[in-house]
Amino acid sequence: MTLKPFLIAAVTALALPAAAQDVVRHRTPGSNFPIAMAVEVPAGRTTVMVSGMVPGVTNQSAPRNSLESFGDTRAQTASVLSRIEASLTSIGLGLKDVVRMQVFLVGDPGRGGRMDFDGFMAAYSERFGTQAQPNLPARSVMQVAGLVNPGWLVEIEVTAVRP
Repeated sequence: MTLKPFLIAAVTALALPAAAQDVVRHRTPGSNFPIAMAVEVPAGRTTVMVSGMVPGVTNQSAPRNSLESFGDTRAQTASVLSRIEASLTSIGLGLKDVVRMQVFLVGDPGRGGRMDFDGFMAAYSERFGTQAQPNLPARSVMQVAGLVNPGWLVEIEVTAVRP
């Protein structure tokens, strides 16, 4: 019976260093592209998965559910990242806590049905890999056939880690 308090203390002592470790973000060697090659999340961290976010209407006078009502890929990406940031802030996190990002881009009819990766990257690079917010997530970007709303070109879901 006297062994039980000792075991509890030993297990607790072993768990403390793991909980105190930082998230490690591995850059791609020889590249300055603003994504992490890999991200290590230490034991004891809480993982938060944020559902896919879509853009808000930027032009109220445009036809409802049209590309004009939501803007181009850059504008939509900026809107989505703002919504993600607001969602994270509401639960005590921020963009700096994002460790994984999945991006779904619809082909832009004005670009022959090809996704506007440059437009996405322009807005993404304003929020990630900056001096103010240098933390980079592991990330995937894929072109999809469509999203629920015909005016949406962008949907992003993220995984964050609570420090």
